[in-house]
Amino acid sequence: MRFEDVLDEVGGFGRFQFLVLSILCLPRFLLALQFLLHNFISAVPDHRCAPRPSETGPGLHTKSLLQVHGSGSPGLCWVYGPDNSTVSCPHGWVYNQTDFSSTTATEWDLVCEDRKLNQVLATYFFLGVTVGAVVFGQLSDKFGRRSMLLVALVLSTVMSAASAFSTSYVMFAVSRALCGVALSGLSIIGVVLGIEWTDVRHRTFTGTVMSLSWSLGNMCLGLMAFLIRDWRLLTLAVTVPCALAIVCWWWLPESARWLLVNGRTKEARTFLVQCAIMNKRNEQTSKLDLEVLAKVSICEEVQKTHSYLDLVKTPQLRKITLCSGLSWFAVAFLYYGISLKISGLGVSIYLTQFIYGAIEAPAKIASFFVLDWIGRRNGQACFLIITGALVGVNTALPLDLMAARTCVSVIAKGFSEAAFTTAFLYSAELYPTTLRYHNLGSESQKIQRRGSEEQRRGSDGAQEKVRWSRGSAEEDVEGRVRGCRGDGQKEQRMQRRGSEDAEERVRGAEDAEERSRGCRGDEQRMQRRGSEDAEERVRGAEDTEERVQLN
Repeated sequence: MRFEDVLDEVGGFGRFQFLVLSILCLPRFLLALQFLLHNFISAVPDHRCAPRPSETGPGLHTKSLLQVHGSGSPGLCWVYGPDNSTVSCPHGWVYNQTDFSSTTATEWDLVCEDRKLNQVLATYFFLGVTVGAVVFGQLSDKFGRRSMLLVALVLSTVMSAASAFSTSYVMFAVSRALCGVALSGLSIIGVVLGIEWTDVRHRTFTGTVMSLSWSLGNMCLGLMAFLIRDWRLLTLAVTVPCALAIVCWWWLPESARWLLVNGRTKEARTFLVQCAIMNKRNEQTSKLDLEVLAKVSICEEVQKTHSYLDLVKTPQLRKITLCSGLSWFAVAFLYYGISLKISGLGVSIYLTQFIYGAIEAPAKIASFFVLDWIGRRNGQACFLIITGALVGVNTALPLDLMAARTCVSVIAKGFSEAAFTTAFLYSAELYPTTLRYHNLGSESQKIQRRGSEEQRRGSDGAQEKVRWSRGSAEEDVEGRVRGCRGDGQKEQRMQRRGSEDAEERVRGAEDAEERSRGCRGDEQRMQRRGSEDAEERVRGAEDTEERVQLN
Protein backbone atom coordinates (compact mmCIF):
# COMPACT_ATOMS: atom_id res chain seq x y z
CA MET A 1 0.00 0.00 0.00
CA ARG A 2 1.23 3.47 -0.90
CA PHE A 3 0.70 6.73 0.97
CA GLU A 4 -1.69 7.93 -1.75
CA ASP A 5 -3.93 4.96 -1.00
CA VAL A 6 -3.95 5.81 2.71
CA LEU A 7 -4.67 9.46 1.94
CA ASP A 8 -7.59 8.48 -0.30
CA GLU A 9 -9.08 6.40 2.51
CA VAL A 10 -8.95 9.22 5.09
CA GLY A 11 -9.95 11.87 2.54
CA GLY A 12 -7.46 13.39 0.10
CA PHE A 13 -9.44 16.57 -0.44
CA GLY A 14 -11.91 17.64 2.20
CA ARG A 15 -12.36 19.97 5.14
CA PHE A 16 -8.96 19.04 6.55
CA GLN A 17 -7.21 20.00 3.29
CA PHE A 18 -9.13 23.29 3.12
CA LEU A 19 -7.89 24.11 6.63
CA VAL A 20 -4.29 23.38 5.62
CA LEU A 21 -4.59 25.46 2.45
CA SER A 22 -6.17 28.37 4.31
CA ILE A 23 -3.27 28.49 6.75
CA LEU A 24 -0.64 28.14 4.01
CA CYS A 25 -2.18 30.91 1.92
CA LEU A 26 -1.20 33.50 4.51
CA PRO A 27 2.58 32.95 4.20
CA ARG A 28 2.15 32.92 0.44
CA PHE A 29 0.33 36.24 0.65
CA LEU A 30 3.11 37.97 2.56
CA LEU A 31 5.75 36.65 0.14
CA ALA A 32 4.48 38.95 -2.59
CA LEU A 33 4.57 41.89 -0.20
CA GLN A 34 8.22 41.28 0.61
CA PHE A 35 9.58 40.09 -2.72
CA LEU A 36 8.37 43.14 -4.66
CA LEU A 37 8.72 45.64 -1.84
CA HIS A 38 11.92 46.98 -3.39
CA ASN A 39 9.86 48.61 -6.16
CA PHE A 40 8.60 51.17 -3.65
CA ILE A 41 10.93 51.43 -0.65
CA SER A 42 14.00 51.84 -2.90
CA ALA A 43 12.44 53.93 -5.64
CA VAL A 44 14.50 56.91 -6.83
CA PRO A 45 12.32 60.04 -7.10
CA ASP A 46 13.20 63.05 -9.20
CA HIS A 47 16.00 65.01 -7.57
CA ARG A 48 18.44 67.86 -8.11
CA CYS A 49 21.33 69.43 -6.30
CA ALA A 50 20.33 71.39 -3.23
CA PRO A 51 20.91 75.16 -3.52
CA ARG A 52 23.75 76.75 -1.62
CA PRO A 53 22.80 78.06 1.84
CA SER A 54 23.87 81.59 1.03
CA GLU A 55 23.88 83.56 -2.16
CA THR A 56 27.00 85.45 -1.05
CA GLY A 57 30.56 84.33 -1.45
CA PRO A 58 32.25 82.22 -4.06
CA GLY A 59 29.38 79.75 -4.48
CA LEU A 60 28.68 77.10 -7.02
CA HIS A 61 26.17 77.46 -9.78
CA THR A 62 24.00 74.66 -11.18
CA LYS A 63 24.37 73.77 -14.84
CA SER A 64 23.35 70.91 -17.06
CA LEU A 65 26.01 68.30 -17.67
CA LEU A 66 24.21 66.56 -20.50
CA GLN A 67 27.27 66.75 -22.74
CA VAL A 68 29.58 65.45 -20.04
CA HIS A 69 27.62 62.45 -18.72
CA GLY A 70 25.26 61.66 -21.57
CA SER A 71 22.05 62.02 -19.57
CA GLY A 72 20.52 64.03 -16.80
CA SER A 73 18.85 67.34 -16.13
CA PRO A 74 20.23 70.68 -14.91
CA GLY A 75 21.82 70.18 -11.50
CA LEU A 76 20.94 66.50 -11.33
CA CYS A 77 24.24 65.22 -9.98
CA TRP A 78 26.92 67.83 -10.50
CA VAL A 79 27.56 71.55 -10.39
CA TYR A 80 30.39 73.67 -11.71
CA GLY A 81 32.83 75.16 -9.28
CA PRO A 82 34.59 78.53 -9.45
CA ASP A 83 37.44 77.05 -11.51
CA ASN A 84 34.94 75.52 -13.94
CA SER A 85 35.53 72.04 -12.51
CA THR A 86 32.65 69.64 -11.86
CA VAL A 87 31.81 68.88 -8.27
CA SER A 88 29.27 66.45 -6.87
CA CYS A 89 26.40 68.28 -5.25
CA PRO A 90 28.19 69.80 -2.20
CA HIS A 91 25.02 70.60 -0.32
CA GLY A 92 23.22 67.32 -0.95
CA TRP A 93 20.04 66.81 -2.94
CA VAL A 94 16.44 67.84 -2.78
CA TYR A 95 13.81 65.32 -3.83
CA ASN A 96 10.39 65.44 -5.39
CA GLN A 97 7.98 64.16 -2.75
CA THR A 98 4.95 63.89 -5.01
CA ASP A 99 5.08 60.09 -5.14
CA PHE A 100 7.26 59.25 -2.10
CA SER A 101 7.78 61.08 1.15
CA SER A 102 10.94 59.02 1.77
CA THR A 103 12.76 56.00 0.35
CA THR A 104 16.11 54.36 0.97
CA ALA A 105 17.48 56.52 -1.82
CA THR A 106 16.44 59.73 -0.08
CA GLU A 107 17.36 58.38 3.38
CA TRP A 108 21.03 57.85 2.52
CA ASP A 109 21.30 59.94 -0.69
CA LEU A 110 21.77 56.84 -2.87
CA VAL A 111 21.65 58.72 -6.15
CA CYS A 112 24.04 59.66 -8.91
CA GLU A 113 27.38 57.99 -8.18
CA ASP A 114 25.85 56.04 -5.27
CA ARG A 115 22.82 54.95 -7.25
CA LYS A 116 24.31 51.48 -7.69
CA LEU A 117 24.28 51.04 -3.90
CA ASN A 118 20.53 51.51 -3.95
CA GLN A 119 20.04 49.06 -6.81
CA VAL A 120 22.22 46.41 -5.19
CA LEU A 121 19.88 46.27 -2.18
CA ALA A 122 17.62 43.99 -4.21
CA THR A 123 20.64 41.84 -5.01
CA TYR A 124 21.39 41.42 -1.30
CA PHE A 125 17.80 40.36 -0.70
CA PHE A 126 17.79 37.78 -3.48
CA LEU A 127 21.19 36.46 -2.44
CA GLY A 128 19.65 35.83 0.96
CA VAL A 129 16.80 33.98 -0.72
CA THR A 130 19.37 31.85 -2.54
CA VAL A 131 21.12 30.94 0.72
CA GLY A 132 17.76 30.24 2.35
CA ALA A 133 16.85 27.77 -0.37
CA VAL A 134 19.95 25.72 0.52
CA VAL A 135 19.68 26.08 4.29
CA PHE A 136 15.97 25.41 4.65
CA GLY A 137 16.17 22.65 2.07
CA GLN A 138 18.49 20.68 4.32
CA LEU A 139 16.81 21.60 7.59
CA SER A 140 13.28 20.84 6.39
CA ASP A 141 14.19 17.34 5.26
CA LYS A 142 15.90 16.72 8.59
CA PHE A 143 13.60 18.40 11.12
CA GLY A 144 10.28 18.48 9.29
CA ARG A 145 8.16 20.95 7.35
CA ARG A 146 6.13 22.34 10.23
CA SER A 147 8.97 23.16 12.62
CA MET A 148 11.05 24.82 9.92
CA LEU A 149 8.04 26.84 8.79
CA LEU A 150 7.81 28.32 12.28
CA VAL A 151 11.52 29.15 12.26
CA ALA A 152 11.12 30.87 8.88
CA LEU A 153 8.10 32.85 10.08
CA VAL A 154 9.80 34.08 13.25
CA LEU A 155 13.02 34.97 11.44
CA SER A 156 11.22 36.83 8.66
CA THR A 157 9.19 38.82 11.22
CA VAL A 158 12.25 39.83 13.23
CA MET A 159 14.40 40.71 10.23
CA SER A 160 11.66 42.63 8.46
CA ALA A 161 11.05 44.71 11.57
CA ALA A 162 14.79 45.24 11.98
CA SER A 163 15.07 46.55 8.43
CA ALA A 164 12.30 49.08 9.13
CA PHE A 165 14.28 50.44 12.10
CA SER A 166 17.67 50.38 10.37
CA THR A 167 19.91 53.29 11.25
CA SER A 168 22.47 52.74 8.51
CA TYR A 169 22.76 51.39 5.01
CA VAL A 170 24.77 48.37 6.16
CA MET A 171 22.21 47.45 8.80
CA PHE A 172 19.40 47.68 6.29
CA ALA A 173 21.26 45.56 3.70
CA VAL A 174 22.08 42.82 6.23
CA SER A 175 18.56 42.68 7.67
CA ARG A 176 17.00 42.49 4.20
CA ALA A 177 19.38 39.69 3.22
CA LEU A 178 18.49 37.69 6.34
CA CYS A 179 14.82 38.37 5.71
CA GLY A 180 15.32 36.87 2.23
CA VAL A 181 16.80 33.74 3.83
CA ALA A 182 13.66 33.24 5.91
CA LEU A 183 11.24 34.06 3.11
CA SER A 184 12.87 31.43 0.90
CA GLY A 185 11.91 28.80 3.46
CA LEU A 186 8.32 30.06 3.52
CA SER A 187 8.13 29.90 -0.25
CA ILE A 188 9.17 26.29 -0.63
CA ILE A 189 7.73 24.78 2.56
CA GLY A 190 4.25 26.06 1.76
CA VAL A 191 4.18 24.48 -1.69
CA VAL A 192 5.59 21.13 -0.56
CA LEU A 193 3.39 20.84 2.53
CA GLY A 194 0.25 21.71 0.57
CA ILE A 195 0.97 19.13 -2.12
CA GLU A 196 1.88 16.38 0.35
CA TRP A 197 -1.49 16.68 2.11
CA THR A 198 -3.52 16.64 -1.14
CA ASP A 199 -4.39 13.68 -3.32
CA VAL A 200 -3.08 13.47 -6.87
CA ARG A 201 -6.38 14.47 -8.50
CA HIS A 202 -6.55 17.84 -6.73
CA ARG A 203 -2.92 18.94 -6.69
CA THR A 204 -3.43 21.27 -9.63
CA PHE A 205 -6.30 22.94 -7.83
CA THR A 206 -4.23 23.21 -4.65
CA GLY A 207 -1.32 24.86 -6.43
CA THR A 208 -3.67 27.28 -8.18
CA VAL A 209 -5.45 28.31 -4.96
CA MET A 210 -2.20 28.88 -3.11
CA SER A 211 -0.79 30.97 -5.94
CA LEU A 212 -3.91 33.16 -5.93
CA SER A 213 -2.84 34.45 -2.53
CA TRP A 214 0.40 35.66 -4.15
CA SER A 215 -1.66 37.64 -6.67
CA LEU A 216 -3.75 39.11 -3.87
CA GLY A 217 -0.53 40.15 -2.15
CA ASN A 218 0.61 41.90 -5.34
CA MET A 219 -2.58 43.94 -5.49
CA CYS A 220 -2.49 44.77 -1.78
CA LEU A 221 1.13 45.90 -2.09
CA GLY A 222 0.15 48.48 -4.69
CA LEU A 223 -2.67 49.72 -2.48
CA MET A 224 -0.52 49.80 0.67
CA ALA A 225 2.29 51.65 -1.11
CA PHE A 226 -0.21 54.20 -2.41
CA LEU A 227 -1.53 54.85 1.10
CA ILE A 228 1.84 54.69 2.91
CA ARG A 229 4.51 56.79 1.21
CA ASP A 230 7.17 56.45 3.92
CA TRP A 231 9.49 53.46 3.42
CA ARG A 232 9.85 52.64 7.12
CA LEU A 233 6.12 52.60 7.76
CA LEU A 234 5.52 50.58 4.60
CA THR A 235 8.07 47.99 5.69
CA LEU A 236 6.38 47.67 9.07
CA ALA A 237 2.99 47.36 7.39
CA VAL A 238 4.08 44.38 5.28
CA THR A 239 5.51 42.75 8.44
CA VAL A 240 2.14 42.52 10.20
CA PRO A 241 0.94 39.43 8.22
CA CYS A 242 4.04 37.56 9.44
CA ALA A 243 2.88 37.86 13.05
CA LEU A 244 -0.61 36.71 12.08
CA ALA A 245 0.85 33.71 10.26
CA ILE A 246 2.73 32.69 13.41
CA VAL A 247 -0.56 32.55 15.32
CA CYS A 248 -2.19 30.42 12.61
CA TRP A 249 0.79 28.05 12.57
CA TRP A 250 -0.47 26.27 15.71
CA TRP A 251 -3.30 24.69 13.70
CA LEU A 252 -1.03 23.51 10.89
CA PRO A 253 -0.33 19.73 10.81
CA GLU A 254 3.00 18.15 9.98
CA SER A 255 3.31 16.30 6.69
CA ALA A 256 2.18 12.71 7.31
CA ARG A 257 4.18 11.56 4.30
CA TRP A 258 7.37 13.07 5.73
CA LEU A 259 6.68 11.42 9.09
CA LEU A 260 6.24 8.03 7.44
CA VAL A 261 9.35 8.54 5.34
CA ASN A 262 11.29 9.13 8.53
CA GLY A 263 9.75 6.16 10.35
CA ARG A 264 7.60 8.19 12.79
CA THR A 265 4.46 6.11 12.27
CA LYS A 266 2.75 6.99 15.57
CA GLU A 267 2.83 10.72 14.86
CA ALA A 268 1.74 10.11 11.28
CA ARG A 269 -1.22 8.06 12.52
CA THR A 270 -2.24 10.93 14.85
CA PHE A 271 -2.48 13.43 11.98
CA LEU A 272 -4.11 10.90 9.65
CA VAL A 273 -6.77 10.17 12.27
CA GLN A 274 -7.40 13.91 12.60
CA CYS A 275 -7.73 14.12 8.84
CA ALA A 276 -10.21 11.22 8.74
CA ILE A 277 -12.34 12.66 11.55
CA MET A 278 -12.47 16.15 10.05
CA ASN A 279 -13.29 14.69 6.62
CA LYS A 280 -16.04 12.55 8.23
CA ARG A 281 -14.28 9.26 7.49
CA ASN A 282 -14.47 7.94 11.05
CA GLU A 283 -14.84 4.35 9.89
CA GLN A 284 -11.36 4.51 8.37
CA THR A 285 -9.59 5.26 11.63
CA SER A 286 -9.73 1.61 12.69
CA LYS A 287 -7.77 0.66 9.58
CA LEU A 288 -4.89 2.99 10.44
CA ASP A 289 -2.96 0.53 12.56
CA LEU A 290 0.77 0.83 12.97
CA GLU A 291 1.51 -2.31 10.96
CA VAL A 292 -0.23 -0.93 7.87
CA LEU A 293 1.55 2.42 8.20
CA ALA A 294 4.86 0.61 8.67
CA LYS A 295 4.28 -1.15 5.35
CA VAL A 296 3.54 2.23 3.75
CA SER A 297 6.81 3.53 5.14
CA ILE A 298 8.68 0.59 3.62
CA CYS A 299 6.92 1.10 0.29
CA GLU A 300 8.17 4.69 0.18
CA GLU A 301 11.74 3.29 0.04
CA VAL A 302 13.06 5.77 2.52
CA GLN A 303 16.66 6.79 2.98
CA LYS A 304 17.46 9.02 5.92
CA THR A 305 20.17 11.17 4.32
CA HIS A 306 20.04 12.99 1.00
CA SER A 307 21.94 15.79 -0.66
CA TYR A 308 21.78 17.87 -3.79
CA LEU A 309 24.00 15.29 -5.47
CA ASP A 310 21.05 12.91 -5.42
CA LEU A 311 19.36 15.15 -8.01
CA VAL A 312 21.89 13.90 -10.57
CA LYS A 313 22.37 10.40 -9.21
CA THR A 314 20.55 8.52 -11.99
CA PRO A 315 20.18 9.30 -15.71
CA GLN A 316 16.46 10.00 -15.28
CA LEU A 317 17.06 12.42 -12.40
CA ARG A 318 19.85 14.15 -14.32
CA LYS A 319 17.54 14.77 -17.26
CA ILE A 320 14.74 16.01 -15.03
CA THR A 321 17.08 18.32 -13.10
CA LEU A 322 18.62 19.78 -16.26
CA CYS A 323 15.32 20.42 -17.99
CA SER A 324 13.72 21.73 -14.81
CA GLY A 325 16.65 24.09 -14.28
CA LEU A 326 16.38 25.50 -17.80
CA SER A 327 12.67 25.98 -17.33
CA TRP A 328 13.11 27.79 -14.00
CA PHE A 329 15.74 30.03 -15.57
CA ALA A 330 13.29 31.09 -18.26
CA VAL A 331 10.43 31.50 -15.78
CA ALA A 332 12.45 33.74 -13.44
CA PHE A 333 13.97 35.73 -16.30
CA LEU A 334 10.55 36.60 -17.70
CA TYR A 335 8.56 37.01 -14.49
CA TYR A 336 10.98 39.24 -12.59
CA GLY A 337 11.92 41.11 -15.74
CA ILE A 338 8.31 42.24 -16.01
CA SER A 339 7.44 42.53 -12.30
CA LEU A 340 10.41 44.73 -11.42
CA LYS A 341 9.73 47.14 -14.25
CA ILE A 342 6.60 49.06 -13.22
CA SER A 343 7.60 52.49 -14.51
CA GLY A 344 7.57 53.89 -18.02
CA LEU A 345 4.16 52.49 -19.00
CA GLY A 346 2.28 55.78 -18.98
CA VAL A 347 0.32 55.10 -15.78
CA SER A 348 1.05 55.44 -12.09
CA ILE A 349 3.44 52.86 -10.66
CA TYR A 350 0.87 52.07 -7.96
CA LEU A 351 -1.78 51.37 -10.57
CA THR A 352 0.69 49.33 -12.61
CA GLN A 353 1.47 47.19 -9.57
CA PHE A 354 -2.24 46.67 -8.90
CA ILE A 355 -2.97 45.75 -12.54
CA TYR A 356 -0.03 43.35 -12.63
CA GLY A 357 -1.46 41.59 -9.57
CA ALA A 358 -5.03 41.61 -10.88
CA ILE A 359 -4.14 40.04 -14.24
CA GLU A 360 -2.54 37.10 -12.45
CA ALA A 361 -5.84 35.85 -11.01
CA PRO A 362 -7.57 35.04 -14.34
CA ALA A 363 -4.27 33.71 -15.66
CA LYS A 364 -4.04 31.22 -12.78
CA ILE A 365 -7.66 30.14 -13.12
CA ALA A 366 -7.22 29.61 -16.85
CA SER A 367 -4.03 27.64 -16.26
CA PHE A 368 -5.96 25.36 -13.87
CA PHE A 369 -8.14 24.13 -16.73
CA VAL A 370 -5.39 24.25 -19.34
CA LEU A 371 -3.01 22.07 -17.32
CA ASP A 372 -5.61 19.33 -16.92
CA TRP A 373 -6.31 19.55 -20.63
CA ILE A 374 -2.86 19.63 -22.24
CA GLY A 375 -0.68 18.50 -19.33
CA ARG A 376 2.12 20.12 -17.32
CA ARG A 377 4.90 19.89 -19.87
CA ASN A 378 2.96 21.24 -22.84
CA GLY A 379 1.35 23.94 -20.72
CA GLN A 380 4.70 25.14 -19.38
CA ALA A 381 6.23 25.31 -22.85
CA CYS A 382 3.26 27.25 -24.25
CA PHE A 383 3.25 29.77 -21.41
CA LEU A 384 6.96 30.47 -21.76
CA ILE A 385 6.92 30.81 -25.55
CA ILE A 386 3.92 33.17 -25.52
CA THR A 387 5.43 35.32 -22.77
CA GLY A 388 8.73 35.62 -24.59
CA ALA A 389 6.98 36.53 -27.82
CA LEU A 390 4.96 39.26 -26.11
CA VAL A 391 8.10 40.71 -24.51
CA GLY A 392 9.70 40.83 -27.94
CA VAL A 393 6.65 42.58 -29.39
CA ASN A 394 6.64 45.12 -26.56
CA THR A 395 10.31 45.87 -27.16
CA ALA A 396 9.64 46.55 -30.85
CA LEU A 397 6.72 48.92 -30.22
CA PRO A 398 7.53 52.66 -30.40
CA LEU A 399 7.74 54.49 -27.08
CA ASP A 400 4.94 56.85 -28.00
CA LEU A 401 2.42 53.98 -28.16
CA MET A 402 2.00 53.86 -24.39
CA ALA A 403 -1.46 52.29 -24.42
CA ALA A 404 -0.38 49.43 -26.65
CA ARG A 405 2.82 48.85 -24.66
CA THR A 406 0.84 48.76 -21.41
CA CYS A 407 -1.66 46.22 -22.76
CA VAL A 408 1.07 43.96 -24.11
CA SER A 409 2.99 44.16 -20.81
CA VAL A 410 -0.09 43.26 -18.78
CA ILE A 411 -0.88 40.25 -20.97
CA ALA A 412 2.74 39.12 -20.83
CA LYS A 413 2.61 39.42 -17.03
CA GLY A 414 -0.39 37.09 -16.94
CA PHE A 415 1.32 34.41 -19.02
CA SER A 416 4.54 34.71 -17.01
CA GLU A 417 2.59 34.08 -13.81
CA ALA A 418 0.91 31.04 -15.38
CA ALA A 419 4.37 29.70 -16.20
CA PHE A 420 5.53 30.40 -12.63
CA THR A 421 2.57 28.54 -11.14
CA THR A 422 3.12 25.57 -13.44
CA ALA A 423 6.83 25.44 -12.63
CA PHE A 424 6.24 25.13 -8.88
CA LEU A 425 3.56 22.48 -9.35
CA TYR A 426 5.40 20.46 -11.97
CA SER A 427 8.76 20.45 -10.17
CA ALA A 428 7.17 19.29 -6.91
CA GLU A 429 5.42 16.39 -8.67
CA LEU A 430 8.44 15.15 -10.62
CA TYR A 431 10.64 14.23 -7.68
CA PRO A 432 10.35 11.67 -4.86
CA THR A 433 9.38 12.98 -1.43
CA THR A 434 12.89 12.97 0.05
CA LEU A 435 14.32 14.82 -2.96
CA ARG A 436 11.41 17.19 -3.55
CA TYR A 437 12.65 19.89 -1.20
CA HIS A 438 16.19 19.69 -2.60
CA ASN A 439 14.83 20.20 -6.10
CA LEU A 440 12.69 23.22 -5.22
CA GLY A 441 15.59 24.64 -3.27
CA SER A 442 18.02 24.34 -6.19
CA GLU A 443 15.49 25.79 -8.62
CA SER A 444 14.74 28.65 -6.23
CA GLN A 445 18.42 29.57 -6.32
CA LYS A 446 18.10 30.07 -10.08
CA ILE A 447 15.00 32.22 -9.54
CA GLN A 448 16.70 34.51 -7.05
CA ARG A 449 19.82 34.94 -9.17
CA ARG A 450 17.69 35.89 -12.14
CA GLY A 451 15.59 38.22 -9.99
CA SER A 452 18.64 40.09 -8.72
CA GLU A 453 20.07 40.37 -12.21
CA GLU A 454 16.78 41.71 -13.53
CA GLN A 455 16.65 44.34 -10.81
CA ARG A 456 20.17 45.56 -11.54
CA ARG A 457 19.71 45.62 -15.28
CA GLY A 458 16.12 46.87 -15.33
CA SER A 459 15.46 44.46 -18.18
CA ASP A 460 12.05 43.52 -19.53
CA GLY A 461 13.17 39.85 -19.77
CA ALA A 462 13.96 37.54 -22.60
CA GLN A 463 12.70 34.28 -24.01
CA GLU A 464 14.26 30.97 -23.13
CA LYS A 465 12.96 27.95 -25.07
CA VAL A 466 12.51 24.89 -22.91
CA ARG A 467 12.41 21.20 -23.76
CA TRP A 468 10.97 19.03 -21.06
CA SER A 469 11.99 15.43 -20.66
CA ARG A 470 8.56 14.01 -19.89
CA GLY A 471 9.40 10.49 -20.95
CA SER A 472 12.27 10.13 -18.52
CA ALA A 473 10.20 11.63 -15.73
CA GLU A 474 7.39 9.19 -16.39
CA GLU A 475 9.85 6.30 -16.47
CA ASP A 476 11.24 7.34 -13.08
CA VAL A 477 7.79 7.71 -11.55
CA GLU A 478 6.54 4.48 -13.12
CA GLY A 479 9.63 2.70 -11.84
CA ARG A 480 8.83 3.80 -8.30
CA VAL A 481 5.22 2.75 -8.74
CA ARG A 482 6.28 -0.63 -10.13
CA GLY A 483 8.60 -1.01 -7.13
CA CYS A 484 5.77 -0.37 -4.73
CA ARG A 485 3.48 -2.64 -6.72
CA GLY A 486 6.20 -5.27 -6.73
CA ASP A 487 6.34 -5.12 -2.96
CA GLY A 488 2.57 -5.43 -2.90
CA GLN A 489 2.64 -8.40 -5.26
CA LYS A 490 5.28 -10.10 -3.11
CA GLU A 491 3.08 -9.54 -0.09
CA GLN A 492 0.10 -10.96 -1.98
CA ARG A 493 2.12 -14.00 -3.02
CA MET A 494 3.18 -14.53 0.58
CA GLN A 495 -0.42 -14.21 1.68
CA ARG A 496 -1.50 -16.71 -0.98
CA ARG A 497 1.23 -19.10 0.10
CA GLY A 498 0.18 -18.70 3.71
CA SER A 499 -3.45 -19.38 2.82
CA GLU A 500 -2.42 -22.42 0.77
CA ASP A 501 -0.39 -23.73 3.71
CA ALA A 502 -3.34 -23.16 5.99
CA GLU A 503 -5.64 -24.99 3.57
CA GLU A 504 -3.13 -27.81 3.35
CA ARG A 505 -3.06 -28.06 7.12
CA VAL A 506 -6.85 -28.09 7.19
CA ARG A 507 -6.97 -30.83 4.58
CA GLY A 508 -4.36 -32.77 6.60
CA ALA A 509 -6.49 -32.42 9.70
CA GLU A 510 -9.53 -33.60 7.75
CA ASP A 511 -7.57 -36.59 6.46
CA ALA A 512 -6.38 -37.41 9.97
CA GLU A 513 -9.94 -37.16 11.22
CA GLU A 514 -11.09 -39.36 8.36
CA ARG A 515 -8.41 -41.90 9.20
CA SER A 516 -9.42 -41.69 12.84
CA ARG A 517 -13.03 -42.34 11.91
CA GLY A 518 -11.86 -45.24 9.75
CA CYS A 519 -9.85 -46.70 12.59
CA ARG A 520 -12.80 -46.37 14.94
CA GLY A 521 -14.99 -48.10 12.35
CA ASP A 522 -12.48 -50.96 11.95
CA GLU A 523 -12.30 -51.31 15.71
CA GLN A 524 -16.08 -51.44 15.97
CA ARG A 525 -16.24 -54.04 13.20
CA MET A 526 -13.57 -56.08 14.91
CA GLN A 527 -15.46 -55.82 18.19
CA ARG A 528 -18.68 -56.90 16.47
CA ARG A 529 -16.87 -59.80 14.83
CA GLY A 530 -15.29 -60.77 18.18
CA SER A 531 -18.70 -60.71 19.88
CA GLU A 532 -20.20 -62.75 17.05
CA ASP A 533 -17.37 -65.27 17.31
CA ALA A 534 -17.89 -65.45 21.08
CA GLU A 535 -21.63 -65.97 20.62
CA GLU A 536 -20.87 -68.62 18.01
CA ARG A 537 -18.56 -70.42 20.42
CA VAL A 538 -21.19 -70.17 23.17
CA ARG A 539 -23.82 -71.66 20.89
CA GLY A 540 -21.38 -74.40 19.86
CA ALA A 541 -20.73 -75.22 23.53
CA GLU A 542 -24.45 -75.31 24.24
CA ASP A 543 -25.03 -77.68 21.30
CA THR A 544 -22.23 -79.92 22.51
CA GLU A 545 -23.70 -79.95 26.00
CA GLU A 546 -27.17 -80.85 24.65
CA ARG A 547 -25.72 -83.76 22.64
CA VAL A 548 -23.89 -85.02 25.69
CA GLN A 549 -27.08 -84.95 27.70
CA LEU A 550 -28.99 -86.84 24.99
CA ASN A 551 -26.36 -89.56 24.87
